[in-house]
Amino acid sequence: MSSTVIESRCLSRWFGEVIAVNNLSLTIGSGITGLLGPNGAGKTTLLKLALGLYSPSRGMIRIFGEPPRNNLKVLARIGYCPESDYFYDHMSGFEFVCWMVRLRGVDSRNARKMAEDACAMTGISHRMHDPVASYSQGMRRRISIAQAIAVEADLLILDEPMAGLDPESREVVFNLIRKIAESGRAVVFSSHILYEIERVTHNVVLLHQGGLIAQGDIREIRELIDEHPHTVTIETPDTQRLAAFFAAQSTTANIDLKDSRITVQTRDPNRLYQQLNDLVLDDSMEIRSIHCPDDNLQSVFEYLVKR
Repeated sequence: MSSTVIESRCLSRWFGEVIAVNNLSLTIGSGITGLLGPNGAGKTTLLKLALGLYSPSRGMIRIFGEPPRNNLKVLARIGYCPESDYFYDHMSGFEFVCWMVRLRGVDSRNARKMAEDACAMTGISHRMHDPVASYSQGMRRRISIAQAIAVEADLLILDEPMAGLDPESREVVFNLIRKIAESGRAVVFSSHILYEIERVTHNVVLLHQGGLIAQGDIREIRELIDEHPHTVTIETPDTQRLAAFFAAQSTTANIDLKDSRITVQTRDPNRLYQQLNDLVLDDSMEIRSIHCPDDNLQSVFEYLVKR
């Protein structure tokens, strides 16, 4: 298998006036790659372009060197878990996985064996013969992943695979992704949570508003994100004293006072939180509330765009 799995050049896809993917050029190789971005970043649209479910409005995308649209040869090499599940609730999980495998042209006997193995790998063997209608959201997610891995495809595409999973189930999926990659197959999965990607790979693609912000080692990306100045709003009756304290700190970029609130922009939020803790314990300063609107991926990406 070629080291280049997905390649796009000047790729764009729009829906009316909405540009979902904007002039995107990237190369994704073997191993595990995480697509990271806030909701609306274009992750799902990019994956559907890779699957040939959408055609490019402009530019090109290649999977294993070929366009995926209506290309059965390419699509046969891909396993896919969509962001939202679509089941016949009267079917059992096993029946659904077996049915999906049969759609690939596998005979009944082998399809049943592959479905059993996939259910075992995702930890749902004990419930696989129950109707899907009786499953929790996490169980439905595991079945969706099971049908994606049942056929040992060269490329596994998982769209928000951790959504709806409890911590134990997440650990199962983390280990499963690693195991699949160790077998030589490529895995591309999307998430809006940095931690989920950090658990399984160092390769990350950052998307925002349909465009590529950065691509590479997640440790380097983490350094970029950690440079993001955080804005913290603190409610306290001691605004003047607290403002004077933070004004003397080298990590403070800006201070704003309004009524009983002080808003501090800091280059080191961890240090700021520790200082607030010390002020409360040592100086008996009253802190009524702390709010950090910048503690979300959207604000981090907006900062990276403006760098």
